[in-house]
Amino acid sequence: MIQRYPFLIFVLSLTGLWLSALLGAYLGRLRPVEESERQDLNLVVSSSLTMLGLIIGFTFSMAVSRYDLRKNYEEEEANAIGTEYVRADLLPADDGAKVRQLLIQYLDQRMLFYTVRDEQQLGSIGAQTTKLQNEMWSAVQGAVKGQPTPVAALAVAGMNDVLNRQGYTQASWWNRIPSEAWTLMIALAVCCSVLIGYSAHNRRTPLFIILPLLVAIAFFLIADIDSPRRGVIRVRPQNMESLDSSLHGN
Repeated sequence: MIQRYPFLIFVLSLTGLWLSALLGAYLGRLRPVEESERQDLNLVVSSSLTMLGLIIGFTFSMAVSRYDLRKNYEEEEANAIGTEYVRADLLPADDGAKVRQLLIQYLDQRMLFYTVRDEQQLGSIGAQTTKLQNEMWSAVQGAVKGQPTPVAALAVAGMNDVLNRQGYTQASWWNRIPSEAWTLMIALAVCCSVLIGYSAHNRRTPLFIILPLLVAIAFFLIADIDSPRRGVIRVRPQNMESLDSSLHGN
């Protein structure tokens, strides 16, 4: 989808909206606005711009909320891994050591998930993550079956949280602004650009670029925040990096 490429969104929206404004100016030369229509046209233009501003604001808020959700899940996932690492002490010595070693490997894969952009490498990371999840669950499950105590059951609950948090994180990265919302914004922005060009007194003014530029910047920010991998504004796994430093320090 094109909205995954913020810089492309910026270039296309700037070009398209500027051409739309020029189209409006051209239509204005073909059929000039009569003074009796000027007041009504200004009302339509201002109402359209207000609606465009509201739609952009709501969509920007949607993008920011999704970004915050990804950050929160990164923190929760790091906490779940750290908690399970400590709870591994509740298992028999050999099983606990195995679980801790698997958790360190799992943490490394989860940090790669946040930093890698290559799709092929992401597929390898996903396969390795699933393999480690199965191994961790088997290790904890086997240890608890051999010694089924309420204390050991805490390790099972902790591992369940680790696996669940990864699922929540993945779902939040898939949760993007709907294409319908983008379509509505773009259509409204084109209409506003045409109306501004049509209603302008001086149809050769370079000021026609101002609205397209501002809207293109807004579109770029929305697409950038809503693109977890390809944007400039990305979720850095700070909590996982801190946990990784702590575990390797031990």
